[in-house]
Amino acid sequence: MVFDELGVAVVDVQPDQRHALVTTAEAEPTIIATEPERVVYASVITEPHHTLTGFFPTYRSDEDEVTRHTRAELATSLGPAWDEQNTTWGLQGIRANWSHLTGSGVKVAVLDTGVDTDHPDLTECVEATASFVPGASVEDGHGHGTHCVGTVAGPAKPGHAPRYGVAGEAGVLVGKVLSDQGVGSDGQILAGMAWAVSQGARVISMSLGAPVEPGELFPQTYENVARRALRLGALIVAAAGNESRRPGFVAPVGRPANCPSILAVAALGKDLGTAFFSCGAINGEGGEINIAAPGVDIFSAAPGGTYQTMSGTSMAAPHAAGVVTLLAQAHPEASAADLGTRLRSGAHPLAQPAADVGSGLLQAP
Repeated sequence: MVFDELGVAVVDVQPDQRHALVTTAEAEPTIIATEPERVVYASVITEPHHTLTGFFPTYRSDEDEVTRHTRAELATSLGPAWDEQNTTWGLQGIRANWSHLTGSGVKVAVLDTGVDTDHPDLTECVEATASFVPGASVEDGHGHGTHCVGTVAGPAKPGHAPRYGVAGEAGVLVGKVLSDQGVGSDGQILAGMAWAVSQGARVISMSLGAPVEPGELFPQTYENVARRALRLGALIVAAAGNESRRPGFVAPVGRPANCPSILAVAALGKDLGTAFFSCGAINGEGGEINIAAPGVDIFSAAPGGTYQTMSGTSMAAPHAAGVVTLLAQAHPEASAADLGTRLRSGAHPLAQPAADVGSGLLQAP
């Protein structure tokens, strides 16, 4: 596969041909880097204090606990009056409810496990879909993608829930890059990124990632793609990673969020403290945390027209993507890089070090 707009090619070769291919490619002055394609996975950590088992060369969807809510259960447990401040605390924390902006006229891409295209809250916001998983439709059999789409652009007045989306009038481009089992590849993710850029996305939200080891460099392929995307008008937002077990262990920001040209988002709890699982900036260049967003007990849409609560940096990243979408509406002539600068400069300072929360808690304009 060749992605001309991104300057990347994915080549399928036999194991005994890899060395020769790399040697030939590295001798070509126009080729910046060659890297092996990685198999990618989405995983759910079902225990909130699951111990770290090591570093794995995989992509993970980064959510922690998952709680499903049917409409009937919500009506029974909450009655006619919603406790919005508790249920959708993330929107209150980033002041989205007080913003007059809606994301209208802005395209934002969500690259994930797809979306429930029949969810009554999301049918109007989803503008285009594409699946890059062989043999699979864009329908979300996992739940992670639908949740992220809802956080980015759920409507201002859902039919059966309080508001949970940041930019309710944005046009969402949904790219399925991970299967219903949460498995994919670099090639699928890159294909989704190329499609999003070609569709005119101003923001690309990627709640996926792979753990890296201390001292490991950022992937040059994703960095080059991110730079090209910036030049073409798209800012990439990615989850920082879920591998920390604070306070005893802080893991480095995962890939591809550790690329200098990708906005890395950390997760905060309801007390605005750093979530115990949120990765930190311990790897130097490219391993920084740029911004922090709500990422614990986040309420959003789920397949089957229902809702669920999830925790993880995967939930923080869509909050950031939604706010960047609002900024793009407010500043239509701004470059993608400028949108990132505006996001960081408008953050609310926090007591934690920048290595944990970057510029602070993002705020809606």
